[in-house]
Amino acid sequence: MIWLVLGLIFLLVAVVIFVKGLPPSRPVIGKVASVTLLFIALICFASTSYVYVGGNQVAHLKRIYGGSSLPAGRLIALSGENGFQSRILSPGFHFEPLLTVINDVSVLPMVEVPPGFYGLIEARDGNPLPSGAAFAAPWPEDEVKDMLDASYFLQNGGQKGLQTTVLKPGVYPLNLYLFRVKIGEGNVEVTYDLEGRTDADGSTDTLITEIPAGFVGVVKSNVQERPGSECKEITNSDVSALSVALVPRGCKGIWESVLNPDAYYINREAYDVTLVDTRVQTWKYRGGYVKRSIKLNVDQQGKIGQTETTDKVVFNPNDDADRAIVVKVEGWEIPQEVRVLVQVTRENAPYVVASVGSLREIEDRVLTPTIRSIVRDVAGGSIQLPRVDGGSGYAVRKTRVLDLIENREALQNTIERKVRVEGDKAGINIKEVRLGEPVIPPELLVARQREQLASQLAAAYQQEKLSQDERIKTEKSRATANQQSELVKAEIDVEISEKRKLERKNLGEAEKSYLTALADGQMAQAQVLGEDRVVMLQALEKFLATLERKPQLVELVSKLVPEVYVSGDGADGLGGAAAILRGTGMFSGSEKSPN
Repeated sequence: MIWLVLGLIFLLVAVVIFVKGLPPSRPVIGKVASVTLLFIALICFASTSYVYVGGNQVAHLKRIYGGSSLPAGRLIALSGENGFQSRILSPGFHFEPLLTVINDVSVLPMVEVPPGFYGLIEARDGNPLPSGAAFAAPWPEDEVKDMLDASYFLQNGGQKGLQTTVLKPGVYPLNLYLFRVKIGEGNVEVTYDLEGRTDADGSTDTLITEIPAGFVGVVKSNVQERPGSECKEITNSDVSALSVALVPRGCKGIWESVLNPDAYYINREAYDVTLVDTRVQTWKYRGGYVKRSIKLNVDQQGKIGQTETTDKVVFNPNDDADRAIVVKVEGWEIPQEVRVLVQVTRENAPYVVASVGSLREIEDRVLTPTIRSIVRDVAGGSIQLPRVDGGSGYAVRKTRVLDLIENREALQNTIERKVRVEGDKAGINIKEVRLGEPVIPPELLVARQREQLASQLAAAYQQEKLSQDERIKTEKSRATANQQSELVKAEIDVEISEKRKLERKNLGEAEKSYLTALADGQMAQAQVLGEDRVVMLQALEKFLATLERKPQLVELVSKLVPEVYVSGDGADGLGGAAAILRGTGMFSGSEKSPN
């Protein structure tokens, strides 16, 4: 304003000097002075007619003079009225006559939304919100850029108040007289408004909504984007217990369609997004009981002893759905651990959220009490088993304690079938129900355990005996291998003795045959010659054999036998024998007499 006053003064002085020709004595000097003052006046006027806007800044105008009054209820001027102007000046040099005189110019920062966040928009002017609406209708996707222009926003149905549409990461030259933007970065709330940028502690969270793999996002909308005629309620006839109604996408309420895994710039003030895990999950019912057991042992004498121990099984609420289920069978209270595999399908996820709120609440409020009740009823009731008498079909009888071990599969199938029905009612797909090891009182098992241990000991002793026998055979084989040379010699000696035995046997048999043949010949000879002559011949043969072996006996015999030997043909037959003796030449000088 001061530059305008100075400019007017210089202009007025220049005109006076030029018109009156001051000073009269030197009119040329007066003209030069008037031109100079006129130039200074123009500079003063020019200094009020331009604005330079730096980078990442926007010049905002508030008209002070020369405009009409704003209509009632309006804050932003569209046609040059006095007050906050809808137009802004972008970075650069701007010239407009008397710009800074007519307007109060404020240079404010551009709105900067960092990556991973979005900006909440609030409009200070515009059409009023419909009755019952908390947020303005979302801007059409293809008009978002235009709606950020204040003039376009106000002239094309922009609504006052919190906007459903948000600013995605980027830098925006907004009219901060109209728009107010909040960005929540951790514990810091950044606000852009007519005061510029301010950072303060706040709880506003404008992080983008990320839906990870294995999840879906169920949306509860607080904004009516579509006409009421298009927002008819939808129910799922397949989920019998979940009679809640959903709405189509774009309507106020819980949407039937879900958000798939991705990153979304969703106004969390206008939309509530609940993440639902669609992966298969395991609910474990375990812990919260004391486990008693009897341990058997065997001493050095082979006697079986027993020792009782206790172990406290702790319930972990962070990992387990609930404590183990205590069932009563035949008067015994038995903790039974259970494992259930469940899954929420993407189609049923909106119904689960609409009916209960979350999978955790379904687990705690609906299915866990149901599962506990079904397990108690089935385990403590009756059991259906195939007939043991060879007939077809099944037999039903009261459940026994040992059925929890021996017929566990039959109990599992019955429990799983009943739990699956209840899960379908809640929109939960029951994949599997498995019973863990029951904590049966050790008194019921110790007799069987002792019998099994005794059988195992007997088998162990038998196996040990076989092992010892095998070891003896091995040692014997090793000793035999070490004495192999002596064994071979002994085997050869045995074979030699066997051969000699056979030789002697054969010699004996030959001698026997010879003597038998000789005896037979002698008997035949005796029958021909007579036994006396045969005896004499045998004696003679022996005598001759002796002489053959010992010739020196001949000289001795010659002294005993007469030199002249006469034989005749007597009836005794000795003449022939004497003739034989004479023919041998044994007796020299002997005379032979005629018959």
